[in-house]
Amino acid sequence: MNSEHQYAIVVGVDGSSSSKAALRWAVWHAGLVGGSVTAVMVWDMPMIYNWEPPGDQDFAHRTAQELRSVIDETVGDAAVEVHKEVAQGHPARALLAAAEETSADAIVVGNRGHGGFTEALLGSVSQHIVHHARCPVVVVREPAKRTT
Repeated sequence: MNSEHQYAIVVGVDGSSSSKAALRWAVWHAGLVGGSVTAVMVWDMPMIYNWEPPGDQDFAHRTAQELRSVIDETVGDAAVEVHKEVAQGHPARALLAAAEETSADAIVVGNRGHGGFTEALLGSVSQHIVHHARCPVVVVREPAKRTT
């Protein structure tokens, strides 16, 4: 690493509890190494037959609002710099692209997001990232629910 490079972490955020755990971990780790975090939330145009969806800007704006809300709720005023990035398309591709653009030192994802099978160990996005990233990948499991 050259002296001008700041340690950079890209984290996938979709609002799920495991993605919030990933965001908390990324912010904590960035604080330890003096780095920054780029939180990425992705949207895509729904494919519904015979329906005219609102414009792209509406989806992007709503996604940006949701990302801000999740960051505020999850890490509040973090002691590290947290950049927000909204992307359109497939989440795994968007995260890999963000990692390339920022020369990320790590990508952090939750073990699974909103979709898929709840009993799966890894979601499709996290699995794709693990297999295709050019930097280390941290997969964070959501905290176990306490029974008391």
